[in-house]
Amino acid sequence: MTFASWPTGGAISFGGDYNPEQWPREVWQEDVALMREAGVNLVSVGIFSWGLIEVAEGEFDFSWLDEVLDLLHAHGIAVDLGTPTASPPAWFFATYPQARVVAKDGTVLGFGSRGMASPSSPEYRAAAVRIASRLAARYAHHPAVVMWHVHNEYGAPVGEDFSQNAVVAFREWLRARYESLDALNAAWGTAFWGQHYTDWAHVSPPHPTPTVGNPAQKLDFARFCDHQLRACYIAERDAIRAHATQPITTNFMANECPTTDLFAWAREVDVVSNDHYLTAADERNHVGLALAADLTRSVAGGAPWILMEHSTSAVNWQPRNVAKRAGEMARNSLAHLARGADGILFFQWRASRSGAEKFHSAMLPHVGTSSRVWREVVELGGHLRALAPVRGARVRAQAAILWDAESFWAQDLEWRPSVDVRHKERVRAYYERLWRDGVTVDFVHPSQDLSGYRLVVAPASYLLRQADADNLTRYVEDGGTLLVSFFSAVVDEHDAVHAGGYLAPLRDALGVEVEEFLPLRAGDSATVRWAPEGGEPVTLTADVWQDDLVLHGAQVVGTYVDGPAAGGPAITRHAHGAGQGWYVSTRLGIDELAPVLAAVYTDAGLEPSGLPLDVEVVTRHGDGEDFVVAINHTADEVKVDLGAGQELLGATTVTGTVVIPAGSVAVLRTTTPQLGGDGQP
Repeated sequence: MTFASWPTGGAISFGGDYNPEQWPREVWQEDVALMREAGVNLVSVGIFSWGLIEVAEGEFDFSWLDEVLDLLHAHGIAVDLGTPTASPPAWFFATYPQARVVAKDGTVLGFGSRGMASPSSPEYRAAAVRIASRLAARYAHHPAVVMWHVHNEYGAPVGEDFSQNAVVAFREWLRARYESLDALNAAWGTAFWGQHYTDWAHVSPPHPTPTVGNPAQKLDFARFCDHQLRACYIAERDAIRAHATQPITTNFMANECPTTDLFAWAREVDVVSNDHYLTAADERNHVGLALAADLTRSVAGGAPWILMEHSTSAVNWQPRNVAKRAGEMARNSLAHLARGADGILFFQWRASRSGAEKFHSAMLPHVGTSSRVWREVVELGGHLRALAPVRGARVRAQAAILWDAESFWAQDLEWRPSVDVRHKERVRAYYERLWRDGVTVDFVHPSQDLSGYRLVVAPASYLLRQADADNLTRYVEDGGTLLVSFFSAVVDEHDAVHAGGYLAPLRDALGVEVEEFLPLRAGDSATVRWAPEGGEPVTLTADVWQDDLVLHGAQVVGTYVDGPAAGGPAITRHAHGAGQGWYVSTRLGIDELAPVLAAVYTDAGLEPSGLPLDVEVVTRHGDGEDFVVAINHTADEVKVDLGAGQELLGATTVTGTVVIPAGSVAVLRTTTPQLGGDGQP
């Protein structure tokens, strides 16, 4: 369905979760007055209020919600109305104890926390559809409601369920997928260790086993769990759509909720929305933020998206909850906007006095309007009003990183050649190298059309279907540059090693195959002699992994000096068709990747931005005008040449160099062609 307008019209959406049920009515009037002062134009309401709306099974009280929606509308504040199905009420679990989630170890999870019932429970599904339908019937035409928000953060905290409901549903899902036990046995490789099935009733989820369980079974269970969560969303979405025409969304947790296949989920929502929280332990968490924002934009197909939640300062659920310093909230917010967000929302509006999240920051802190955080919230609201022209402009990337949730699920199972090889680490390493070089990237599934990208990077493609490998090979043949990291193209969709061995599906594209994995011991490192064509040889330090490679036409540009593969090829480059296929058979750090990527950029026709470290520049392209967002993450003033135009935050005319103070942001509006974050016009 196509919608005529953004939920907040021509403005950037600004606000957050609003939980008036936690406060007496006299506070509500203060809330709406302060929202207007801050420039709030959109709030999410009702996300955890099931027990206050459906006070007993089939008995509804909408009076307080009627009052809240009327009050918000009277003050010009739009509503993203939530279905409260992430937290079923006490009466539900008392009535339907069989609907509770069961952990893998058999623990039955009870009431008293945030979380959902078993996604496979018919009773839960019916109750969720009932309340979603009743809410939609009542508020579909309420003038405050501009969007619907189903559930909350599917997959967190419940991603897996081992209840009897799940056992039954898993069997049904497998029968639909494989049709016969013979096909199931073949897919799961049950001839190994005598795991052959002769009756569907004997098939179960991967419960704890004496030693490591069947990896193909575990992979299918991960697919099943994702499917069941998405089926819950679709059921509620369709119940709402029977009454309402507003866009419907649910808030993802890009890169932070590994149990969901974001590309599959994005196909089911009208507007993609995401929650993002900085990882306090990550000293470069602004790079992780950029990764999550690029991933969210990518699964949205490049369309504008909504940052549904982030924090004004510290969160409450990490081991050490580091507060944001002055200006950091604005940098975070505008970094999301730079990478495609047209909505900047927070959890939450007013800090809670009670409950598990009372130490979580909010737009209106416990101390009130005398706080630095409040002053920065008001200032951000003003910034976003000034940036309204950016809404609808799109980011264009000429490089892409492969992202396949099913491959990640498979790679991170037990008994892999090295516990040090994790998909998340390699994705972040390659992403950060590109980020430091000022190359804006999209994330793509390996089955997608890749023809629009000059460079495609595969940091962690352990599971690669033959059809997807063929897609990558065609990409190289047609002139693309492909860079593949180690432990890729190892298995097919059933976690079975490809016929022909490791890397076999990409042999034509890369001109090399892997004869044997040679992982290193903990703490060991090795040296690679890097000798690119026409360049001076340098030495690079690597760790964790080496491959014993067999060449099939590839050129050796990096050689192992030591380690188990000493004297053998470490990094190769292969001309295939009109393009180039690169293979890096070891783990290089972010700094060590710099000379390698520099050579790859030459093949791809890309140029690094040359910006100082931690100065981030991304361009959003509009209709006849561009918006260049420059973010200074450093502690020093920087000077950046962004071209000529109007700087929107300072309302000044720029004809050349822009001075960006430490920790600040500049946004240039220009009608002349500008360099994007990928260094290209």
